Parts: sequence; C-alpha cells; structure tokens
Amino acid sequence: MTRREALLLLARSTAAYSLMRAGVFAQSKQGPPPPPPVAAPNPPLTDDEFLEEIVHRGFLYFWNEASPRTGLVRDRALASAEPDQRVTGSIAATGYGLAALSIGHARGYMPKHQIGARVVTTLNSLVNHAEQVNGFYYHFLDINTGKRVRLCEVSPIDTAILLCGMLTASAYFNSPEISRLAATIYRRVNWRWMLNGGATFATGWTPEYKFIGARWDTYCELMMMYLLAMAAPLWNIPATSWDAFSRPTMQYAGYSWIGSTDPLFVHQFSHAWFDFRNQRDQYGDYFRNSAIATYAHKLFCQSLRWRWPDYTDNAWGITASDSRIGYQAWGGPPEIGLIDGTIVPCAAGGSVPFLPDETLACLKNLYTKHGAQAWKQYGFVDAFNPRTGWTDLDVIGIDQGITMMMVENQRSNFIWNNFMKNPQAKRAMEMAGFKLEAQAATAGK
Repeated sequence: MTRREALLLLARSTAAYSLMRAGVFAQSKQGPPPPPPVAAPNPPLTDDEFLEEIVHRGFLYFWNEASPRTGLVRDRALASAEPDQRVTGSIAATGYGLAALSIGHARGYMPKHQIGARVVTTLNSLVNHAEQVNGFYYHFLDINTGKRVRLCEVSPIDTAILLCGMLTASAYFNSPEISRLAATIYRRVNWRWMLNGGATFATGWTPEYKFIGARWDTYCELMMMYLLAMAAPLWNIPATSWDAFSRPTMQYAGYSWIGSTDPLFVHQFSHAWFDFRNQRDQYGDYFRNSAIATYAHKLFCQSLRWRWPDYTDNAWGITASDSRIGYQAWGGPPEIGLIDGTIVPCAAGGSVPFLPDETLACLKNLYTKHGAQAWKQYGFVDAFNPRTGWTDLDVIGIDQGITMMMVENQRSNFIWNNFMKNPQAKRAMEMAGFKLEAQAATAGK
C-alpha cells in the first residue's frame, strides 16, 4: 500500500465513522449559546473583526462538541450547531481542542475556571480511560467512553497532533497538574515501536492486521511527528530519522517547492505548532516552502476557471474535505480527485500566515459573497459549491482546528509562542539542524 492509497483509505474511514450513531450526546449546560445566525449578505468587517469571528466561533466548536465527561472532541458536527447524536470523536480534533481551550482562556471566551477544568478533564481521560497502544491513540474514539470506534487504526500522526495541542496547553496554563498529566502522556509514547524495524514510521497499526504496510516516508504533515519523536523524554528516535524521509521537488507555473501529490493541508499542520519562520535546515526553508506551495495552489485553482467559473482571484481553495459524493482527498497541483467546483475554506484558512493578503482576501470574499451558503454558527462549513448550491451540513474538527490555529498565529503568534516554550520543541529543531536564516547563510560561506 502506498502513502496515497493509505490516505484515501483513511479518508474513506473518516466518512464512514462519522455516520455512526451510538447514543445521544449531552451538551454542556454551562456552554455559551452560539452566535446568532448571520443574514446574507454578511456585513463587511475589518480584518481584526473578521479574524475574531473565525477564532471565537472555532472555540465554540471545540467547547460545545466535546463531551463534558471526557473532554474528547467530535470528529465532526452539524454546522448549524444543533444537538448532534454522533459520538465518534477524533484524537487529532481533541489535540486542536486543547489548543483552542488555551486560546479561549486567554481571550476570555468563557469563565476561566471552567476552561481550566475542561483541560484537566480531557488530560485525565487521556491518561486513564482513552484506549491506546504503546502510548499511541486510536484515530477515532467514542467521546463519552474513550473506546475505540470499530476497526480504526492506532495513528501516530493523529497522536502527534494531540501531543502538540497538549504541549501548547501545558505551556500556556503552567499548572503543576496539567504539566504532570501532559508529561505522563508524552512519556509513555513508544516511538521506537512504531518504526517497526525501519527508519521511518508505519502509518498505523491495528490489533487485527498489525502494522499498516505504508510508511510515513515522504514529505507531508509528518514533520511534527518526527520532531516530537526525536526529542521525546523516553523511547525517542535518533536525529538521523530527520533525513530518512524523502523530499520530492514539485513544480508548477515556474515555481518549485518540496512537496508531494497530497492535498494542501500537508503544508499546514506541522506549521500550526512548530515555528519554522526565518529558519532552515539543510534541505530548505519550510515556511517559505509552504508559502510557495499555497501560491501555486491558488494559481492551480484559477487555471480551472474555464471549467468552474466560480474559482477566481478571491475564491479558491481545494483540500481534503467533504464533497457531495463523500469525503475526498482532492486538490492540486497536480489535479487529484473528482474536482467539481467545490470550495474548501480551510485551504485558505489554514494558510493565512503564509500568504496573509491573498488568503484573507479570499476568506473575506467567501464570507461576504457566499455567507448565506457557507457561513454558519461555527463559522465556515467544511465545503460548499457555489455553482450547484451544495453545502456541507457538517464542520470537521481538524479543518476547524487548522483554520483557528493559523488565524490566531497570524494575529498574535499565540500557538507558536506557547508551543515553542516547551524545551522538547526547541531541542527537536536543534537536533534536526535548524538554524536562523542569517546563521545558515553565514555557515554556507
């Protein structure tokens, strides 16, 4: 199985698990009411007002759609914020949720003692109840029990996102209890086991079929996973692992960047946490690399305008998301998936720090022009098609999370500032050979 085949398989699994219904979710009585519906066309907002809307509504998702009993966050929920009976949670969405709670605490979105208590509840649940194997959590868990959902895999990449959110919360709250619980979770991850005798990580493991044949061996969202593993307090992997995955060169419209044929989100996820700005290793400047990949993606979307006229200079973005025929790992360049004119807001939303002017112009246009279709109680829906009128009924936790994190990074550096306080984050980048741009230039002379 190739990396691409594994991604598509997991994408289909995401859609399948999201349909499971196993009991009624009891919403928190302490949760704030959602903002009122926004009429179309949406009123114009300043950049600051618009960014605040995105972050605040994102916080509401991670507050309302987490089980008060465990803190585990739903994989997806109704965009209307109506009561949702689905109980399938995502361990990655829970990681984004811990970071969202930190932002909400700092911005006063809820009483601070309630937010702090939710963080402790979540970490206690992860330590004592959520199913895991050798410290790695299952991709999908029941939000009320922490039990594995059907035949999903133990996922190193989703566990890495959880750890990033957990370490962000640990650094921000600076609470002995939160720090102790976070350290327990990080310490017990057996990274060497997930190598399965190789130089790169297996993409997952199940009790039924053991290790998945595909490996995390090509540049994508994997950077955070390898960095966390290299600097781990126990069961860490050697620094040479940073050199073990390939970094193919992609080209489009005269631009070149390190990448792959995966959707745009692979250039976003690690950057939500690790601050790669003005730094480079022996292979390149990854922040600039993501900016180039994002710009190439915008040009790619515009090149499709002859087929789908709704793709314009200020309306673009296709990354892994829902579609009218199910979940798709689509995008480009090169073109992948059955592209039909659908716009996925988190493509631009998760790229805001890379291209602030272009992405904000796009998002504000989607908000004002397509707000009646695309903007609901939690902000943007996961995907919508202006041409056909199709609108996703759901928002997806990881897509909500990457947009919220990157928007907050753009306006305050909050996630970067707090996550990078962790000594493991700094040590990992040192082990990988990162240097400030000026130092790297001097060393190369």
